[in-house]
Amino acid sequence: MLWVDKYRPKTLDKVLIHDDVAQNLKKLVTEQDCPHLLFYGPPGSGKKTLIMALLRQMFGPSADKVKVENKTWKVDAGTRTIDIELTTLLSTHHVEMNPADAGFQDRYVVQEIIKEMAKNRPLDTKGKKSFKVLVLNEVDKLSREAQHSLRRTMEKYSSSCRLILCCNSSSKVTEAVRSRCLNVRISAPTENEIVRVLEFIGKKEGLQLPPGFAARIAEKANRSLRRAILLFETCRVQQYPFTHNQAIPPMDWEEYVSEIASDIMKEQSPKRLFQVRGKLYELLTNCIPPEIILKRLLYELLKKLDSELKHEVSFWAAYYEHRMCLGQKAIFHLEAFVAKFMSIYKGFLIATFG
Repeated sequence: MLWVDKYRPKTLDKVLIHDDVAQNLKKLVTEQDCPHLLFYGPPGSGKKTLIMALLRQMFGPSADKVKVENKTWKVDAGTRTIDIELTTLLSTHHVEMNPADAGFQDRYVVQEIIKEMAKNRPLDTKGKKSFKVLVLNEVDKLSREAQHSLRRTMEKYSSSCRLILCCNSSSKVTEAVRSRCLNVRISAPTENEIVRVLEFIGKKEGLQLPPGFAARIAEKANRSLRRAILLFETCRVQQYPFTHNQAIPPMDWEEYVSEIASDIMKEQSPKRLFQVRGKLYELLTNCIPPEIILKRLLYELLKKLDSELKHEVSFWAAYYEHRMCLGQKAIFHLEAFVAKFMSIYKGFLIATFG
């Protein structure tokens, strides 16, 4: 088992960072009437960990007994019936799903499937009526229609169902949905907090850490706790005992993006653009989120650029990231950014060197 799962805190009391948030969540559970919740914050900050600890606090160990279910739903879409295939995680008390997986059909997921789940009110062991919890991931990727349907579902089934929404950016969630939830901001952990967690894991695993080693990993992790723990385990696999100046390996996909940036800088042509597109597809099929690819590609390109071009290239990266949020196929927008960059850079080379 990966350390990132092995040392995930099981209860709200064992949470090492965001303990103030954990204590507030604990109070909510003891008051018995938990509102709808919206957890938001950057990837790797601990949102899912807190949600799972909260579910265990509510329902006890049975919240851990989850099964994965792939189900095809038949949904009425106006004049025709469409099939939507979704993967859900189920326990006796909660359902976890990612409605954004349905793409542009996400509103039917919210209108039909979530409504269906919300209707089924569970009975608790004492015979009193309790509520079911629906955990919805990536709600910031839902279309506006889906979010409007979600608002209606929240109002209609609030007596039998509680929604826990999880997303990276609350600004992409409509005000109507946000205002019906208790908003819980999970900030990225500081480097000191990450060091504390790494030292805790090192102690549990019986590892000797050279001075400053955990701090170097924390710095490399860019304030993502998940990434820091994965890097720590990678270092342990590669070389132990640790040495003071041991290299901390970059992620495979980051090296790949660095190669793409070098390819773009070496040659600006339709042929090279076609090759780069293939590499971008490779990253997307390995589930690297497109906005992360774009951000990393920009970072790698800026390292190689003259200062006079940095502003213009950053502007176009922001432009295509915005277009990517509005559009559907991420590859179009990534490729458009690369083409734009090639055009700017080639123009710069011609103007400078003739």
